Amino acid sequence: MSSNPSQIFRNQLIHDGLFVDGSEDHWRIGCRPFELSTQQAKFLEELGQHLLAFYTAVNRLYIESVKGTQPQWVHQYFDIGKPDDLLEFARMNRFKNQLPGVIRPDLIPTDSGMALTELDSVPGGMGLTGTLSQMYAQQGMSVWPSSDGMIKSFSRMLKGALKNQPQSLAIVVSDEAEAYRAEMQWVATQLPQHGWEAYCVHPRDIRFTEEGLFVEAKGKEQAVSLIYRFFELFDLKNIPKGELILYSAKKGRVVVTPPYKPWMEEKLALALIHHPMLEPFWEKALSSETIACLRATIPPTWVLDPRPLPPTAVIPGLRHHNHAVSNWDWLGDTTQKERQYVVKVSGFSDLAWGSRGVSMGHDMSQEAWKSTIFQALESFQTTPSILQAFHKGKLVVVEYYENPSAKETRMEGRVRLSPYYFVVDGQAELGGVLATTCPKDKKIIHGMRDAVMTPCGVVTEE
Repeated sequence: MSSNPSQIFRNQLIHDGLFVDGSEDHWRIGCRPFELSTQQAKFLEELGQHLLAFYTAVNRLYIESVKGTQPQWVHQYFDIGKPDDLLEFARMNRFKNQLPGVIRPDLIPTDSGMALTELDSVPGGMGLTGTLSQMYAQQGMSVWPSSDGMIKSFSRMLKGALKNQPQSLAIVVSDEAEAYRAEMQWVATQLPQHGWEAYCVHPRDIRFTEEGLFVEAKGKEQAVSLIYRFFELFDLKNIPKGELILYSAKKGRVVVTPPYKPWMEEKLALALIHHPMLEPFWEKALSSETIACLRATIPPTWVLDPRPLPPTAVIPGLRHHNHAVSNWDWLGDTTQKERQYVVKVSGFSDLAWGSRGVSMGHDMSQEAWKSTIFQALESFQTTPSILQAFHKGKLVVVEYYENPSAKETRMEGRVRLSPYYFVVDGQAELGGVLATTCPKDKKIIHGMRDAVMTPCGVVTEE
């Protein structure tokens, strides 16, 4: 191993555009990969297939809800705030079976197991995880599942989406996603090793003709057969050439992944796996093992729907002072100890990604919490929110390089594990795992300046 891995790591990250030379670091560089137990690694290996089955079932549930063979309130929830033209396009029969090719949950290891707090099909961090995995492996450290799994699996997923068309890819990154442009550019530079012509472009760089879509590269126009959509659907109205990309996809001139399916990008899907009225559907659509895994891993979650219930009805699974409840009136008046809940914007909003739009009840004053609940209920008709039981992460210890001395410094904190699964031939292939460890006094775990971000390894048991 190098005598000064800290500087090697820093130089590599600056070269890859993930640190900006001369400015404050975005996060702390870990001394080594985050160590998973063999039990945690086994869980992560198996989780991907359960999540792919869940995605497949959610897509089917939505389609059958539109047809009226499943409860119509399901698609009505998913459709809130979505423009009619997007829903009309998304429901086209030719796209019926299309699913996102990347699945990334956010998992919090707790004293009682894993808690799945987010599920993302347009995730950031792919390039970062790929860079870090290679970087640590080059210093002789063991990275799990492999040092090059992110790019290999991403390439395999893309090839499956294309079938037998030319391997010409445009990764289209919007202004809204600008913070991720450098890492997606890194992804584009790695893909030629796997047979791709790959370009990371702004939407305005796409040129449309009746024959297809093109980008200018290497001094000439290059035809594009596949677009990896790295922009959110709520942002479509701000995407230059957005309508032309949609038109080309509709006419079969180009393949777009992930598909334009807003119901696949809503957090409220997490509430449905727990809903008692949908039990017959889940029992037919999913194996008993998948149902058990999802219900054990996804915290109890509810849609914050302000509409009144009949006198004989209650909100399923929700209790206050060990009593059933039928409205949300009590929620704003809970004590700090009682409000172990998180409120999140469900989707189709600039508040629905990153750490934005997340409010933790026990970390707020009662006045602020009451205002958060009021705003969430008031916004239901345009932007629904969910209420999720809070699961506290267990304490872990990591080491990072203290700049500018490069001294190895220990930190006690809580970790978020973000495994990246790529759908290949009907299987969820694990490409890499990003560990984000934040100081123990931080309430929300995300890629903040004080966070230590590393790939993962597996503890070698004696």
